[in-house]
Amino acid sequence: MTKQRALIKKIVYDSYSHPTAVAIYEEAKKVLSSIALGTVYRNLNLMVESGEIRRISIPGQPDRFDKTLTPHGHMQCTECGRVFDFFIDNLERDIHECTGADVLSFELSVQIICADCIKKRTASCS
Repeated sequence: MTKQRALIKKIVYDSYSHPTAVAIYEEAKKVLSSIALGTVYRNLNLMVESGEIRRISIPGQPDRFDKTLTPHGHMQCTECGRVFDFFIDNLERDIHECTGADVLSFELSVQIICADCIKKRTASCS
């Protein structure tokens, strides 16, 4: 594994924010000033293809990258833009019981206003 790829992987695995390629690039530049944005994109694509990370596609937004490979959904705050993981126990089983189909994978995205943004709204109204 190249030092660039190892650094990119570390940034994704250390992040809880589901970073974009540009955010990963900006973080990587702090450690390895010679890294190119194209190198970040190329390595992220390779890591997605090899199953090391997941790509999260959000319509109208840049792709984000996730270290959590177990099936789960994502919630995106429409105010601050943060993306959060959420897990639904037995979703695959429930779908199978209702339809007879085997779920191979799923992408579930929910738009929310996060608790922090709700608190900010409430504070600004006081």
